Amino acid sequence: MSVYQLQGPAKQCAATGRVLTAGDAFYSVLSDEAGQFVRRDYARDAWKEPPAGAVAWWAGRIPDGGVAPKPTINDALLVDCFEHLADTTDPGRLNFRYVVALLLMRRKRLKFDDLKKDGDREVMLLRDAKTNRKYEVPDPKLTDESMETVRQEVFRVLGWE
Repeated sequence: MSVYQLQGPAKQCAATGRVLTAGDAFYSVLSDEAGQFVRRDYARDAWKEPPAGAVAWWAGRIPDGGVAPKPTINDALLVDCFEHLADTTDPGRLNFRYVVALLLMRRKRLKFDDLKKDGDREVMLLRDAKTNRKYEVPDPKLTDESMETVRQEVFRVLGWE
């Protein structure tokens, strides 16, 4: 299983090096660099647009008083990550994509259409509720413990923990 070493907001602007303080608005960018997700944060005044090759981006605010607010789940961000990993064959990334698919199903963005067998593995056939685009997602047969580990990775990568 891959471990994605990403943190919450860096509290430092990647463009200017300026320290971000409580209450500062920022933009985060998730990029895929050499097979690893890399997160960079930018102060709002240094932000122009997502850099080329960005997998996803979102806005945030450094929490006041050191208390992180409850995360807002961004369906479009989840879909971007899900689609970015569509052609992966790496087992860790397949696990990551599977958990993102489950989150999108729970949020009713992806709908379960059917289940098919592909050799000895099961593949979920899913449909995007907004676009009707169809997806195939292999079931990696994660244990409950592995599922929770990957879920935590997904939330950490997206800055939700």
